[in-house]
Amino acid sequence: MDKVGVWLIGARGSVATTATAGAAAIKAGLAPPQGCVTESPHFPATLVPLAGLVFGGHDITETPLRKRAEQLGRAGVVPPHLPDLIAADLDAADAEIRPGHVPSHVPSHVSGDVPGDVPGDRDQAAAAARLGDDIAAFRTRHRLARVVVVNVSSTEPPAADRPEFARLADLEERLAAGDDVLPPSSLYAYAAFQAGCGYVEFTPSTGPTLPALAELAALRQVPYAGRDGKTGETLVKSALAPMFASRALRVRSWSGLNLLGGGDGATLADPAARSSKQLSKDQVVAGVFDEPVEGQTHIDFVADLGEWKTAWDHVTFEGFLGVRMALQFTWQGCDSALAAPLVLDLARLVARAHEKGRHGPLPELGYFFKNPLGGGEHALAAQYARLRAFAEELS
Repeated sequence: MDKVGVWLIGARGSVATTATAGAAAIKAGLAPPQGCVTESPHFPATLVPLAGLVFGGHDITETPLRKRAEQLGRAGVVPPHLPDLIAADLDAADAEIRPGHVPSHVPSHVSGDVPGDVPGDRDQAAAAARLGDDIAAFRTRHRLARVVVVNVSSTEPPAADRPEFARLADLEERLAAGDDVLPPSSLYAYAAFQAGCGYVEFTPSTGPTLPALAELAALRQVPYAGRDGKTGETLVKSALAPMFASRALRVRSWSGLNLLGGGDGATLADPAARSSKQLSKDQVVAGVFDEPVEGQTHIDFVADLGEWKTAWDHVTFEGFLGVRMALQFTWQGCDSALAAPLVLDLARLVARAHEKGRHGPLPELGYFFKNPLGGGEHALAAQYARLRAFAEELS
């Protein structure tokens, strides 16, 4: 089958590095595709092989991909010996990473990682043109059938002070005037769509959700999916919440505490960025039950946890004759190891959907997300059934 490009926004981050290293390890026969839904036995899909994926991306940091993989090896995210065994693949992917766009106001927790020679784009119109040219050149250079752009960068604060842009013409008029009106994730989505590429918003950031970008995706005939990869606590919620609902047990409260280390935790220490994540994580409970449920999700940064995260949830519910009961669960996981195989799944599924002529949002991929674009179920079993039906259709 034709090769497919995976262009990662945040290409030297933990998730992107783990995905790139994981694909190389699977291709070399050094690891099984554990955690890849599309590689499950009897999964009904005809997709590009994992060995047919070619990696590149944008990032504002300069740490070489091999060194980043070695850091993850020391942290236990990837086997410590793996970076040496796949050094050629990591170096090849690193050679395809281009400088990302640095917004005019870079958060303090990121600014120290920004090298001095990242190109300063004149304005967002110039930035979009440069980013899109990078993606198009990557596609041409490797003779790729198509490229899927996946945003795995840091969560950005809500864009409450930015215009929504109901029409593409209005957006492009403002860009042509030199105005910086798009949040970074939406700028990358705009560049991807202009380059004729599918897009995955793996973060809770705004990304392709602006109406003007939906219009552009339709014009360019490209598909997109998102939002906010479902990898840990919310995955458990989407399995447990429907259980209560189907058994007619009234859930009265559902509260969660999330402790995160690493770069993701540092980003979410910013209250503005944290609010985007909290809103996304609370979608499942709100979407499953017919009445409001008390409680909210809390997120704390604990640097000592490194690449690991811990979530503790407390649920109170009512049964027959109003008897009060409770459930508690603790989830401890390595977010990069949970997210990376989903990035590979999504890139392959979006590429196939693009090949089959699908464009616009792909609600059938809601199984992978906390806040699925295009609407649909939040219950995990129903989402998986829809995903399998979609995979059969694509085949």
